[in-house]
Amino acid sequence: MLRLTEPSATSATDGDPADLARTLVAECIGTAFLLIGVVGSGIMAERRSDDIGLQLLENSIATAAILAALILAFATISGAHFNPVVTLVDVARGHMSATRGLAYATAQCMGAFVGVAASNVMFGLPALHRATTRRSGSELVFSEFVATFGLLLIVVAVARAHRSEWVALSVAAYIGGAYWFTSSTSFANPAVTLARTASDTFAGIDPADIAGFIFAQLGAAIVVIGVARVLFPGSSQAAVAD
Repeated sequence: MLRLTEPSATSATDGDPADLARTLVAECIGTAFLLIGVVGSGIMAERRSDDIGLQLLENSIATAAILAALILAFATISGAHFNPVVTLVDVARGHMSATRGLAYATAQCMGAFVGVAASNVMFGLPALHRATTRRSGSELVFSEFVATFGLLLIVVAVARAHRSEWVALSVAAYIGGAYWFTSSTSFANPAVTLARTASDTFAGIDPADIAGFIFAQLGAAIVVIGVARVLFPGSSQAAVAD
């Protein structure tokens, strides 16, 4: 999820195939459980309360908690990215090859859909069913830019400060808070955005609305790469994870 050392020759390349397989499994499983936390808690909240505010509170607490746990569990294996834009930043900052980055993103997307399917089945729903929750409008697209920019910048900054022990808490706290201070409820993750189209529940998003979200998330990652060079000049800083 983050690197606190200068990228070595092996860290920026594909490395050992067995090690790559191990990290991809970790990314897939970790992202799957992240989506189980997001979607599963959303379904449970929706079924236990008619109050939208309470549903959002329950969803945000569960998401922050599972995210912290997953980062702590998988950070030493794969870096605990669980997010294609986090991987994009890692690649751009020279800590990972583009080929390895593409493999990471693929594993993350696969895991995300597995997690959504598992959540749906646990609550007696079809494994994959098209979401109909509309999340459209320029304000929501801008919200996703802000949410993703803040997430990536915080983790880059924490990594640059060599405070790896605080990454899990920082990321979880940010995402938990961003559920409330962004109008989009802070998806901040293309894999999460794509997978949530497959659950017609509290956490779902209509497929017609995902293009703007993903465009904003990718745009935020590109801006963060530039901003990090301004804020932390003179060295190769650690790259991040969600």
